[in-house]
Amino acid sequence: MSASDWPLRIGEVSHWYREGGLPSPRPPLAGDVTADVCIIGAGYTGLWAAHYLKAANPALRIQIIEAEFAGFGASGRNGGWMTGGFAWNHARYLEGSTPEAVRALVRAMGGTVEEVISVTQKAGIDADIRRTEEILLATNNGQLARLQTEIETRRYWGESGVRALSAAEAQARVAVPGCVGGMLVPGVARIQPAKLVRGLAKLVTDQGVALAEKTRALKIRPGCVETSHGTVTARHILRATEGFTAGIEGHRRDWLPLNSAQIVTAPLPDHVWQKIGWQGYEILGDFANSYCYCQRTEDGRIAVGGRGIPYLYGSRTDRNGAPDEETIRRLIAILHRHFPAARGHGIDHAWCGVLGAPRDWCASVSYDRATGIGSAGGYVGVGVSTSNLAGRTLADLVLGRTTELTHLPWVNRRLRKWEPEPLRWLGLRGMYRLYAAADAQETRTNRPSPLAGFANWIAGR
Repeated sequence: MSASDWPLRIGEVSHWYREGGLPSPRPPLAGDVTADVCIIGAGYTGLWAAHYLKAANPALRIQIIEAEFAGFGASGRNGGWMTGGFAWNHARYLEGSTPEAVRALVRAMGGTVEEVISVTQKAGIDADIRRTEEILLATNNGQLARLQTEIETRRYWGESGVRALSAAEAQARVAVPGCVGGMLVPGVARIQPAKLVRGLAKLVTDQGVALAEKTRALKIRPGCVETSHGTVTARHILRATEGFTAGIEGHRRDWLPLNSAQIVTAPLPDHVWQKIGWQGYEILGDFANSYCYCQRTEDGRIAVGGRGIPYLYGSRTDRNGAPDEETIRRLIAILHRHFPAARGHGIDHAWCGVLGAPRDWCASVSYDRATGIGSAGGYVGVGVSTSNLAGRTLADLVLGRTTELTHLPWVNRRLRKWEPEPLRWLGLRGMYRLYAAADAQETRTNRPSPLAGFANWIAGR
């Protein structure tokens, strides 16, 4: 079967933009300009940073430059999970920090969902935000062992609301065949990603922030950003480019651009939803090593995401949003395995995008007061909520404030660069092949596979 056999659209930016259409383009930079703050990237991180800076000091001259349009990248292509969860290795943040400081970061992350909802409500941004819960399912004993470890780890670090679901409890929420248990996380939300980023772009421009689209950053140096349409001179420069960071001169090995892909069904009829359940619109995933992430959309579709071709040689980034045929087949197989009642109903759209992965797979915020250059990212797939905390933290750092946020252990961490090619290509491809082999082994043996641990060791996770 080839892609042409599927009645779906491939390669548009994302399904989320089909609902309201692509935004009208804003003009590019009109030559050289001077600002107090230059922000590179008009995704969630850059827009949140601009919002909080303007809210704190309306007199600041802020110039955002964006290579395509606001929300072109992961902010307009993600799975719509707003969790406030801590998705990284806690031990990494203990290096040079304390357990209480790490718990403070966990608490700060936990507050992001309510913060985003508060801002969007005050600004009148309709992003289909629905408060709900997160459910991660186990479909064999290998996955169940990881589930139990994850609950213990989260509780130790302060996420007291996380709890286990029995197989019956999980099935009563969402009828996934073969489910042997689940993990429930309260206090999360499901969103429509493109509506959120479009709303944030309007919010900041209404605040007086200048936003130039179709303007690519070429080179960054203290006090200056060279772009495709002129030079921005600014005391403070914030790089909010996440998965596209490798395209900026001198940053090829900072964060790896990893591909993630999604499909979405046509709206499903009521009799299908009666079989599946999912009446709480929970955001749903599993404990497979090659995990998936799913949501029930506001108009009754199922969106399923997972890793596609994970990494392109030389840190290249896909720009047309088109996943390969094998990735589409894999995502359809996950859809039909978890939701067999959806078989026979159309797949409407498939797309992909990039996210940024640091060498230790842990997010960070940085700012050098001497050079005036800062950055945030490396969210590894949980950027919807994390970007809000990053934006607030960047604002405090630029303004010279000493706050609880500026003391969190993800601020100004020392980061390793990724290895040169072909080592990083071989390592990443090997990691995902091992994850797939581990999942196959766990399905066959119903026991945890050591292959996943070996994959994590190779990648330094």
